[in-house]
Amino acid sequence: MNALRRFTLAALLLGSSIAHAVPDLPPYDEAADARVDLNRALQQAQAQHKNVLVVFGANWCHDCRDLAAKMGGGSLAQHVAERYVVAKVDVARFNKNTDLAKQMGDPIRKGIPAVAVLRADGTLVKATAGGELADARNMGDAQVLKVFEGLAR
Repeated sequence: MNALRRFTLAALLLGSSIAHAVPDLPPYDEAADARVDLNRALQQAQAQHKNVLVVFGANWCHDCRDLAAKMGGGSLAQHVAERYVVAKVDVARFNKNTDLAKQMGDPIRKGIPAVAVLRADGTLVKATAGGELADARNMGDAQVLKVFEGLAR
């Protein structure tokens, strides 16, 4: 009986380890053409009478992944869905799509994740400038929402 308990415990622990080892889907499509995605988001925003929230980040960045998770559910997700069409832009190791970031005020210069808000016609409303979301993993929904609301004005 003692051996059966040890076997059962080992199987449970192994199953738990495997479940935690399965990676989440990466939030940034590393093969995407960011300009095509942005143009698609702008078209959607025009049709839906919304702004575009451009989110710059990378899959290796824990804060970027945490921000993407926060934007994917809960009150923050609802706020974003009501007001924005989201376009995610992969910047890799700051060697990809940096020209696009520079066109929006270079929000990534102080770190990622970084965001820019565009009107549906493509004009820049405002972008992060001081690494406001660089500690996204430790920010609550209300703190992230405050950053987004500050950019929408």
